[in-house]
Amino acid sequence: MKRWRNPAVDLLFCLKTALTAACLVFVLPAAAETWRFGLIGDVPYSDRERAELPKMLDAIADSNVDFVAHIGDIKHGADRCDDAVFADRYQLFESSRVPFVFLPGDNEWTDCTRLNNGSYDPQERLNKLRSLFWRDNFSLGQRKLALERQSDAYPEHSRFRLGPVLFVTFNLPGGNNNWGMTSEPRPEFLARNPMVLAWLKDSFALARREELRGIVLMFQANPGFIHQAQGFPHSGYRDFLTTLRHETLHFAGQVVAVHGDTHISRIDHPLRDAKGQRIANFTRVETFGYPLMGWTRGIIDSDAPTLFRFETSAWPPAGR
Repeated sequence: MKRWRNPAVDLLFCLKTALTAACLVFVLPAAAETWRFGLIGDVPYSDRERAELPKMLDAIADSNVDFVAHIGDIKHGADRCDDAVFADRYQLFESSRVPFVFLPGDNEWTDCTRLNNGSYDPQERLNKLRSLFWRDNFSLGQRKLALERQSDAYPEHSRFRLGPVLFVTFNLPGGNNNWGMTSEPRPEFLARNPMVLAWLKDSFALARREELRGIVLMFQANPGFIHQAQGFPHSGYRDFLTTLRHETLHFAGQVVAVHGDTHISRIDHPLRDAKGQRIANFTRVETFGYPLMGWTRGIIDSDAPTLFRFETSAWPPAGR
């Protein structure tokens, strides 16, 4: 993995050592470096998408990305949550030619209690996912990416570096974050939500200490940015968005939130401060979702003021 170098640190070294030749090397502008990654989510939802997904993953790998991330929902919300479905997706993701990072969505655990999903216990299904997809400190895929896990209890919360950027994953599912149908949250939410918030704060603190230029937060749910800005936050995401706003305002670099859930491929800037003003260093990327299939390429460009660029690609490609 390429290492990010801070020009200010290099210059300080030169001034302290007064090594003229070394300074000429250190202070010359470095050539721009780029890194690429692929983003997908809410797929496969049908037999057709299951047949097409291996082809799309090959195309993503052919585009020379450093990794691909699936933002959750690996089956249709009306389909069963059986072990055989999980095993099929595991084998599919393991076959990726580039490192594959997967994080959970509501369709594969919180919604599994539905009769047409098999009437499973959601916690049991989440534990099954944990034992299969996050069993060690590496990504899925034929090539592995080393990951830092938050804890043994929440292995789906992970993070890793790519160039000057920290990537962080969260278990933040759609359906109001498993809050439940009453005014009182479920015990599972009360146990997990503090872990989510702690992981969010700790990751921003790490990015500040390392003087990183960007942080990418990946989770499944659309947390309701607009409703939060209008003063009507969703109960299950209120604390997360409040913390996200505070941390973003106190971070000098670029912040990207990647999610799925509402199946609208888009790139915009919906996070607002307490006065309703757009927070300039925040970008939201939502992945493609059923019935539209596709993927989003993220490009980290060390020479660009905004650091990130994003490009969307529908699947199958035009003319196929």
